[in-house]
Amino acid sequence: MADEAPGGPGGRSGPSAPIRVLLADDHPVVREGLSAMLESADGITVVGQAGSGEEAVVRAVELRPDIILLDLRMGGMDGVEATTQILRQAPGCKVVIVTTYEDDSDILRAVEAGAAGYLLKGSSRQELIGAVQTAARGETVLTPSLAGKLFRSRVAEPSPLSGREREVLRLVGQGLTNAEIGGKLFVAEATVKTHLLRSFKKLGVSDRTAAVMTAMERGLLS
Repeated sequence: MADEAPGGPGGRSGPSAPIRVLLADDHPVVREGLSAMLESADGITVVGQAGSGEEAVVRAVELRPDIILLDLRMGGMDGVEATTQILRQAPGCKVVIVTTYEDDSDILRAVEAGAAGYLLKGSSRQELIGAVQTAARGETVLTPSLAGKLFRSRVAEPSPLSGREREVLRLVGQGLTNAEIGGKLFVAEATVKTHLLRSFKKLGVSDRTAAVMTAMERGLLS
């Protein structure tokens, strides 16, 4: 199908406009198969295709589709990195990863990168169309078998912070200085600083405020 220009901000020109989809997969046969299934559905149109992660980023910025169905494993830039770049450069787009793999780490990487969902390539036509419609509504797309894996992975994921590091950050969040925290925990001020520096490294931040905010956002201080 010929590429279509965006219909307006975010691609869609109105509430009745079709859902505009970009397909990204390094296998032309897979792209054509997905395109045929989607084009057979009312209210969905395939506006373009990409054969690599790099091309997917370029096409996403150019076409501004509503939904991008993106292969996870491609040569060069993989689907997770492509997702990160797409959401940074074309934030109105929603990415749904489509892959043959069910590895837990891949599910987590894709979702944490901002993907709106994760769908298996073996999904039926109805599941594929439903996934596009669900993502277009702003909801998360996960096939039943993958939803359980994602839940188990998140439940099993240990906190990156030790108990004492969390305790120190809670006190930082209450506005205490290193000296005050040391006095409260009966440890040297240098020990408090060591706990903080370790927390910074684990959370990927460089200051006290960012450490507390990041830990709170991840639910590590509850």
